[in-house]
Amino acid sequence: MRVAAVQMCSTDDLAANLAAAARLVEEAARGGASLVALPENFAYLRREGAPIPCAQPLDGEIVETLRKLARAHALWLLGGSFPEALPGERRVHNTSVLVAPDGALAAVYRKIHLFDVDLRAQGGGCYQESATVAPGAEVIVADTPFGGVGLSVCYDLRFPELYRAQSARGARFLAVPSAFARETGRDHWEILLRARAIENQCFVIAPAQWGQHSADRASHGRALVADPWGVLLGVAPDRPAVVLADCDLEQQQRIRATLPALAHRRL
Repeated sequence: MRVAAVQMCSTDDLAANLAAAARLVEEAARGGASLVALPENFAYLRREGAPIPCAQPLDGEIVETLRKLARAHALWLLGGSFPEALPGERRVHNTSVLVAPDGALAAVYRKIHLFDVDLRAQGGGCYQESATVAPGAEVIVADTPFGGVGLSVCYDLRFPELYRAQSARGARFLAVPSAFARETGRDHWEILLRARAIENQCFVIAPAQWGQHSADRASHGRALVADPWGVLLGVAPDRPAVVLADCDLEQQQRIRATLPALAHRRL
């Protein structure tokens, strides 16, 4: 099956971001993708620490836009993440949704691991995601006709036990929509994604934010797709782009049969 990992440079302009996402999803659909993945914060990427004025429930404009796009192009669509409003709570969830081709919500995942990191020693910024985002607590693997899809968001990538739990629940694909910081992305992004693919013998689909979003916010980019052997099937250039990749599910079965590491687990 053909998948697409989308690379965007989102800002704090909700309407412009949704329009850009629609154009890129259409491009992926024209390229034959049956599963398209958008990056973290695809609809709204704020300056770090700023208020989030567009927090919405699951039946708000952002998710409804995803549902319309999935129906219009008859494909599976991963809405990388958006700020999900929490009733009676000033914080939001950083929420990823998977939409089926008929527009139905197939899965909802709330980011578990929050990015509270000080990168000033590496020339970057200081981040405290937990100040505005409430953590999720549930491991999610979506059931699809092409196999389980494990959902995660960005900083989750550094916690391999999450993906091990997903592979134990039948994941064949791991989705890692991200807005990886430049300071960490240049050294860690590709290595960690390929490691998650190899150790779980899964396809990894990693859509990404790229470029300068505001005066004090930038992302590494290099959206990619990796196969269960850790081979890169496609990597985005340094611009908004669509990465198309053909995922051979029979090859995945052969890898799992000839190197049955998942069955050899003892811990």
